[in-house]
Amino acid sequence: MRDLVAAYARRTPVRTIAVVGNAPLVASDARADAIDACDLVVRVNSFTTDEPGEPRAAGRRTDVVLWSRLVRATRRLYDDYPSRLYVMLEPMRMYHRPEVWPTSWPADLGFVVAPNDLVAQPLLEDLGLPWRTEALAPTSGTTAAWLARRLFPDAALLVTGLSYVAEDPQRWDYQSGASGKIGPEHRVAAEGALLRGWIEDGSVRFWPSDRAHEEQR
Repeated sequence: MRDLVAAYARRTPVRTIAVVGNAPLVASDARADAIDACDLVVRVNSFTTDEPGEPRAAGRRTDVVLWSRLVRATRRLYDDYPSRLYVMLEPMRMYHRPEVWPTSWPADLGFVVAPNDLVAQPLLEDLGLPWRTEALAPTSGTTAAWLARRLFPDAALLVTGLSYVAEDPQRWDYQSGASGKIGPEHRVAAEGALLRGWIEDGSVRFWPSDRAHEEQR
């Protein structure tokens, strides 16, 4: 998968990667510039990008999309889709969840499926979760960061837009303005702890999304 992902990067070899989650981000030209300057920009599920003439926060580039069949389609999810790599995450298929085909998909959308034995299962092991006895699945944001580290271990990795790094949220709030419940298959406290470990060991640079941290920069 490394070569396939690299083929969609703005520049190769891939030395800088941005993984952008969907948590609300305060306006920040510096953050948007840092994201768009990366060799590879990865976004997940119901993402948004900066709109012309509006305050900048999350950048505009998208090279790779990690998403699921039950995603809420947002305005920019399928923009210029032939130029992007779409990677389907299906961890719940391990527990016999049926396959669905959303009507929001473009008719000619091409994508690849992330093999659960190579992605979801080893990530769940790294999280220390009992996925063999409970129907558990990692979030798309953590999966994106984990996969970026695994595929490009020597690249500088910038992560932003993941609310559970700094707190234990009780629901999902999105940059798009939507909100929703956290599925029972997720263990966001464990994912936050894993990400904080990466931040502490220097393998991930985390850009906080809130105003207080932004004003301290």
